[in-house]
Amino acid sequence: MCGIAGWINWREDLSEQTEILKKMTDSIIHRGPDADGYFMSNKAALGHRRLIVIDPDGGRQPMLYQKNSYTIALTYNGELYNYQELRKELEEKGHIFSTASDTEVLLHSYLEWQEDCLNRLNGIFAFGIWDEEKDQLLLGRDHLGVKPLFYTQVGDSIIFGSEIKVLLSHPQVEAKVNAEGLAEIFALGPMRTPGNGVFKNIKEVRAGHYITFNSAGSKNQRYWQLESKLHDDDVKQTEEKIRSLLKDTVHKQLVSDVPLVSMLSGGLDSSGLTALAGTEYKKEGKTLHTYSIDFVNNDKDFEEDFLRRDLDEPWVKKVAEYVGTDHHSIVFGADKLIENLLVPMRARDLPGVGELETSLYLLFTEMKKEATVDLSGESADEVFSGYPWFHQEKFLDADVFPWLLNLGYLTNILSPEMKQKIQPEEYRRRRFQEALDEVPFLEGETGMQRKQRQMSYMFITRFLPFMLDRKDRASMMTGFEVRVPFCDYRLVEYLWNVPYEVKSIDNIEKGILRRAFAGILPDDVRNRRKSAYPSTKDQAYLNGISNLMLHVLDDPESPILPLIDGAEVRLAAEGKNEHITGTAARGLLDYLLQINAWLKEYHIVIE
Repeated sequence: MCGIAGWINWREDLSEQTEILKKMTDSIIHRGPDADGYFMSNKAALGHRRLIVIDPDGGRQPMLYQKNSYTIALTYNGELYNYQELRKELEEKGHIFSTASDTEVLLHSYLEWQEDCLNRLNGIFAFGIWDEEKDQLLLGRDHLGVKPLFYTQVGDSIIFGSEIKVLLSHPQVEAKVNAEGLAEIFALGPMRTPGNGVFKNIKEVRAGHYITFNSAGSKNQRYWQLESKLHDDDVKQTEEKIRSLLKDTVHKQLVSDVPLVSMLSGGLDSSGLTALAGTEYKKEGKTLHTYSIDFVNNDKDFEEDFLRRDLDEPWVKKVAEYVGTDHHSIVFGADKLIENLLVPMRARDLPGVGELETSLYLLFTEMKKEATVDLSGESADEVFSGYPWFHQEKFLDADVFPWLLNLGYLTNILSPEMKQKIQPEEYRRRRFQEALDEVPFLEGETGMQRKQRQMSYMFITRFLPFMLDRKDRASMMTGFEVRVPFCDYRLVEYLWNVPYEVKSIDNIEKGILRRAFAGILPDDVRNRRKSAYPSTKDQAYLNGISNLMLHVLDDPESPILPLIDGAEVRLAAEGKNEHITGTAARGLLDYLLQINAWLKEYHIVIE
């Protein structure tokens, strides 16, 4: 897992632009603290920061291949879980390998199949390939968008990188945000429209897509998408298929030349993966290490709501003992969360969800002390339709993204000028309609089946990218790789066509997954109702961020002031806004503090 950077120009000589490329690459040193590498030529400059996971000696990048008098150069971030199978196939076709890395397998896959190589990859990846013979740049991204990849075109230059900060490190790229970018922040925030980089002229390669660039222009191609068809397997066959896919996926994702651990919340998803991984480790005579997060006084401050029904720690201990892991419970207080509040924003180059990201970053920081790779249960709720929204008419019938129905207060605190500028309600409806137009409905589906397929599509293509962004930036900020087995595209493809009534069999969310884990987890763990990622309920945290917000409001130089209704926000910070209290107040203040710091630290020019 690494960080990549690149600059292509068909008219200027880039061979002497090492200083600029190094600045771009160094901006993401956190993604690859172990090594760096550069490739310079007349038209191309590629950079790489490496986090060593597989083949420490052989996986150096950018990796080059000489074809006649031409060079093909690859800079790549990710892991190919089927690289050993691909290598065998390529060797049978006559390819000769000099390393044991998946990087070389990706390079030779391109040599053999060109852009079609993407259809053969199973993994999480983002890469750039400069092909001198074709005078072409290829940018490719994995099926679900686990690994990030941004780009911009400035004049004759194509500039790309793993994070937005790579692009902003180039002297030709300006930190400008127009009305559309502001609408992304205030109307959709912190979710984004796929492909939209918020900053003016900055885009991202969409999940399941690749883009080719040459001197004549560019071509954006989709190589993978969800396809709707009848699900012919009965319940037992579905259960067995899911179990088989998960076992194979976890087996493949345990390959690592550095220490690997697992996140464990005591919930169904992480517990199931931990059990599968722990079984594999036991076969090799090893003990899996697991990690969970908790907060000071959480047992006293805990508040039950529709997404969090009970405390994690009792369940964590039960699963750790059952699987036989060496468990580590990491506990944070409000002071630590406030101290690191802005780190995730700097990692994402965009405002995020505050404390929920901060605690994740702090957890990964602790995990990094003992390991480099982690398994996470992220995305199970999206692909198994596990959220309460999937069966509640209020959300199924909404004409906006369901997660925005409870975020109306974000629009209410905007200044009149901002509301006029970005038209938040209209922007939400337009983006929702764009997503709706993409849904591959199945002919003959009933009204409810259509609604649930629609909901599933929204979560996989609009909500899940945010969750994956959050995990990638929080982990890679510490030079730590997170693998997400539930994002294996084979599993996602299969589940896409499993009817909701099968997914929720036994009248419980993710019922089919619970059945698939029978005999793998204790029954009470399998039947524990969903409990979302934990957050602190310590009043000290709300007091702390409220005071920070009041300081922002009192500072006439605060860049966020022209964008918001200061009086409304002040009431929320003082605990006097009857419409914004508790969790909503924490979320709002977290977000506004990040927006203010983002505008200031990134020297953003608003157009």
